Amino acid sequence: MATTKSQPEIYQPLLNSIPNNLLSRYDPVFVEYYNKFNVGRLQTHQIPIEEARNNPSKYTISYGRAEGPEVFRVTEQKCAVDGGKITIRIFEPEPCKDSDANRPVYINYHAGGWTFGGLHYDDPFCRRLTKEIGCVCFDVDYRLAPENPYPTPIEDSWMAFKWIYDEKVREFNLDVSRVAIGGVSAGGHIAAVIAHLARDAGYPLSLQVLAVPCVDLTGVFTRDGKIKADCPYESYRELFDTVGLPAERMMYLHQTFLGSPRPLEYENHWKLSPINAQNFDNLAPAFIITAEMDILRDEGEAYGRKLMAAGIKVKSHRHKGMPHHFMMMDGILESAMEYNREFEEALKEAFSLA
Repeated sequence: MATTKSQPEIYQPLLNSIPNNLLSRYDPVFVEYYNKFNVGRLQTHQIPIEEARNNPSKYTISYGRAEGPEVFRVTEQKCAVDGGKITIRIFEPEPCKDSDANRPVYINYHAGGWTFGGLHYDDPFCRRLTKEIGCVCFDVDYRLAPENPYPTPIEDSWMAFKWIYDEKVREFNLDVSRVAIGGVSAGGHIAAVIAHLARDAGYPLSLQVLAVPCVDLTGVFTRDGKIKADCPYESYRELFDTVGLPAERMMYLHQTFLGSPRPLEYENHWKLSPINAQNFDNLAPAFIITAEMDILRDEGEAYGRKLMAAGIKVKSHRHKGMPHHFMMMDGILESAMEYNREFEEALKEAFSLA
C-alpha cells in the first residue's frame, strides 16, 4: 500500500511580529502586550496616507497609557504661522491671578515622524507635568507632512515658541527665566533644532529634553530615502527589523517629510541633522532619553556626546529592553513610569523647584 508523504509545514510569521533574534531582549511585559494588540495588524506606514488620515483609530493602536490628572484649566489658542494658523493647547495648574509668582513653562512637541500625531498624543503627559510641577504647559500642534513637508513642521514650531515668549508672558504670568522644551522622536528632533534657534535669537532656555530623538537624517539616509551602506550608527544594523520603529518605517517617514529624492539643496541643512550644527556652545542643558531596542538609539546618544564635548551639562538614560515608543505605555511598563518620574525631576531641577 502506497503511503503519502506529508507535506512540510511552512511557518509564516504574522505581520509585524517581533523577530526571533530580538525577542529575548525586549521587556517581557512589552512583548505580552505587543503580541496581543499589534501583531498581525497593519501600521500607518503600510497603508496609503489618505486611509490613515480618514481612519486613524483603525491603524493607531493605543494601549497601556496612564490617564492624565485633572488640572485647573485646559484651553486652546491659535498661533499665526506662515500660510495659516496652528493650534496650541495650554494647560494651567491654577488661576493665573492667584499665583504669587511668575510660573515656569514647558513647551512640548509631539511625536509621529513629522507625519502623524497631534494634540491627543501627549495630553495625559502634559496634564501630569502641569499637576506635578506647577508649570504652564504649551503643546504645539504643528502641521504635518506630506501635506506640509519640511521645513513647515520646524518653522511652525519655532513660530509657536516665539509666540509664547513674545505674546503670552503677561496673559499667563510666565517666568521666561524658567522655560524648558522637549519632545519624543520627531518632537525630540524639533526640540533639538529649537534649542539652537533659541540660543541664536537670545531666548534663554533652562532645559531641553530629547526623548528617543532623530538627529541625523542626512547622515543616515540616501537622497532616495534608503539607509546608507556606511550609516554611522550601529543600531540601524543591529535593530533593522525592530518593532515600533523598524527601518522600513523610518524610510517611509523620511520620504513623507523630505520627498524622494530629497532635494539636493537640503544636503547641508543642519535643521535636518542638528548633530551637524556648526556651533554647540552655550546651548541649554539637556536630558537625553534613549531606548535599548530603538533604531534611533545610537544617534541620540551621539548627540549627547557632542553636547558634552561642547561643555553642555547632559543627563542621559538608556532604558533597557524598551522599544522606541515605550513612554506611551506608562500604565503598564515600569520603565515608562520611571521616564515620567525622571522627566518631572529634571524639570524641577531646571526650574529650581527640587
